Amino acid sequence: MWEQFLPAVRMTLVLTVLTGMLYPALVTGIAKAIFPKQANGSLVEVNGRVAGSELIGQKFSKPEYFQGRPSGAGDGYDAANSGSPNLGPTSQTLVDRIKGAAEKFRKENPDFSGPIPADLLTASASGLDPDLSPASAAAQVSRVAKARGIADEVLRQLVEVHTEPRQLGFLGERRVNVLKLNLALDNKYPIPSKH
Repeated sequence: MWEQFLPAVRMTLVLTVLTGMLYPALVTGIAKAIFPKQANGSLVEVNGRVAGSELIGQKFSKPEYFQGRPSGAGDGYDAANSGSPNLGPTSQTLVDRIKGAAEKFRKENPDFSGPIPADLLTASASGLDPDLSPASAAAQVSRVAKARGIADEVLRQLVEVHTEPRQLGFLGERRVNVLKLNLALDNKYPIPSKH
């Protein structure tokens, strides 16, 4: 029995060290050397402080900020609760959630009269999507411009500047990173102080 048991224990220990310690340390070291920003979470810093990650959505609820997709990950983009609720088109819970999101959007954006882009009403599969479609950003321009005291056209140009192309020219869709757009907004057009 020991003739079979001891080699199995040794092999388990060797594989644990190789695949559980050495290989991850090697891959992490290479990633940090070649892609340091991405390997450290694609963090965005402002004045030496981390404002967030380019890869994880954040909750922006004030009218002077662009708002991202609804989060299906707990209350406000909780990465510990990431995942989709997997509600189908016949689910009354999903229908009610979308109706509520549409009513909220119409109330907060009374100047927008077109069809509401789907990504403003539905959560992504992870519930943590940091990006919006350009149409969803455009739908919020009037509200944000009023709150900031700037012209709609100026804000549309800022959205266009922060619209990222398809990856490699053909993968995915054009998108706007909400965190980066809101940080650029704060930098170029600070919120007017209320006295």
